Amino acid sequence: MVALRLNRQGTKDRPYYKIVAVDSRKRRDGRYIEQVGTYNPMIEGENFKIDLEKADEWIGKGAQPSATVASIIKKARKAVA
Repeated sequence: MVALRLNRQGTKDRPYYKIVAVDSRKRRDGRYIEQVGTYNPMIEGENFKIDLEKADEWIGKGAQPSATVASIIKKARKAVA
């Protein structure tokens, strides 16, 4: 099964994340299929960028978003509307 989840990047105490579509059996920072967006918890305000079209395409194909990715998608939809 494909999952939409966070892929950790950055250094110790300075994380940032890629939002990726990945086979759910792969490890957290392993190879991914496609990058959908980014998330930087170190900055205030709007700290994410996500391509909603790609995310919707993956969800339409059956991908399951993690709890954090689902909340980012929800915030992105609210910002667009």
